[in-house]
Amino acid sequence: MAAPQARAAVVAEPLTDARPGPLADILPDPLPDALPEPALLSIIIPILNEAECLDKSLSRLFEDPWIARNGEVIICDGGSRDDSLAIARRYPCRIVHSAAGRALQMNKGAEIARGLQLLFLHADSVLPDKLGEQFPATAPWGYFHLRLDDKAVVYRIIESAINLRSRVTRVAGGDQGLFFRRDFFYSLGAFPAIPLMEDIAICKLARRQAKPLMIPSPVQSSSRRWQNNGVIKTILLMWSLRLAYWLGVDPDRLHRIYYPRQG
Repeated sequence: MAAPQARAAVVAEPLTDARPGPLADILPDPLPDALPEPALLSIIIPILNEAECLDKSLSRLFEDPWIARNGEVIICDGGSRDDSLAIARRYPCRIVHSAAGRALQMNKGAEIARGLQLLFLHADSVLPDKLGEQFPATAPWGYFHLRLDDKAVVYRIIESAINLRSRVTRVAGGDQGLFFRRDFFYSLGAFPAIPLMEDIAICKLARRQAKPLMIPSPVQSSSRRWQNNGVIKTILLMWSLRLAYWLGVDPDRLHRIYYPRQG
């Protein structure tokens, strides 16, 4: 319903692999109080019971005056039962609801987004400072370097391996802050409606059309997955799931393996 209107508002530009200028060059501070139509950047955050980290994440986002003035933050709730929505309502976010599922939630947020660029951010991830000075204005798609928030040496090794893999394969995980120019995103058909590996799937579609821009300033993401389940066990699980997906295993089955309590 809203998605066709959003797509019609954007004039498609030729895809290019050249490094574009930052969004701040298009609409620098200061700005009028009213958000322009369309916005330069929509930050879309899917949540499901993220009260533990959401307040910190949103606080950091809105500390950046460029984001507060030039962009919008869209919270896509999949049925949270904790205080996530109450926390989100403390901030000038737009809130939408959908069935649970990261792909479904992100697509729902994209439907109402006004941004020329759509940035999909995990609730436990933090964007780099001064985003407007480095975020691309016209790049078809891309992602950030990853920085994990645990200071232990093993996490420097993990993040370095992830960044190298992304650079070589041109495929990134959702915790690296995937972003797409809106018209390019819809030309890909949005995120595939699968319960797991939607980030891998859309990257594989996107890399056939254009080279991604990898922003060197890192997005900081939570190490809780490795901390809760163990470093070695988590690495083996993630690589096994990626291999299984590459071999054609049904994403529904992979989801039951990754989230056994929900299966």
